[in-house]
Amino acid sequence: MESALDEIEFLALSQNRVDALRYLAERPHSRRELVERTGASQPTMGRILSDFEDRSWLVREDGAYRATVTGELVSRGFDDLVDILDTDAKLRPVVEWLPTDAITFDLEHLTEATITTPSQVRPNAPVKRAVALLSEAEDVRIFSYAFNEQNLDIVRERTAAGDQRFEGVFSSAAIDALAHDSQLREQLRDLLDADAAAVRITDEPIPMAATIADSTVHLFLRDDTGILQASIDVTEPEVLAWADELFERYWEAAEPLDLDRL
Repeated sequence: MESALDEIEFLALSQNRVDALRYLAERPHSRRELVERTGASQPTMGRILSDFEDRSWLVREDGAYRATVTGELVSRGFDDLVDILDTDAKLRPVVEWLPTDAITFDLEHLTEATITTPSQVRPNAPVKRAVALLSEAEDVRIFSYAFNEQNLDIVRERTAAGDQRFEGVFSSAAIDALAHDSQLREQLRDLLDADAAAVRITDEPIPMAATIADSTVHLFLRDDTGILQASIDVTEPEVLAWADELFERYWEAAEPLDLDRL
């Protein structure tokens, strides 16, 4: 009897096998249809179907082949494994900076995420990515230990123009840092004056810099020394639900920021 690893290797060594089993799991196919869809030769497809039949992954009915329940299970499981490994490959360069202690969703939901890293020609690429999202979003919510100048400026302009609704929860340290700069302090005052903006402040530690721009969740990823290493943004509903829940928790526990604080 073949071991599970042998069976994984059997499929992994041939894209034609993977594709043929996936197509059979979708619906019955004739041998000719499988040849056309996979691009395999007739003899190759004959061997594939024979191997699948030996493993009870398919049956032949009325001149066509269809996957058995175990064939469907294997196809689905193999696709899941490929998705997991794709996610691993994508996240491997940044996984050490993810706020894993706070993440409660399955990391597979980051498979389609956009990862932005600094480079020699674009050292501020993660910040520019955040600014691009803020420049287009109609509804923005932020919970963060920091509020950088670029984000403050774009949010102030768009809320004042009536193009954006903004709610932010920031750590005391983040607001105090802005208040100590006269120019940034005035920009923050302008933001507080906007009818479409509300800012709250908390002494509770916020372990991440997260933005919810419409249905996109954006995270700044920093190393242990506070240096920005990357940003990641994703539109998966499960990640959005996680961010929504965290924002509401920080929002409810925070106090409104008033002008006296500045």
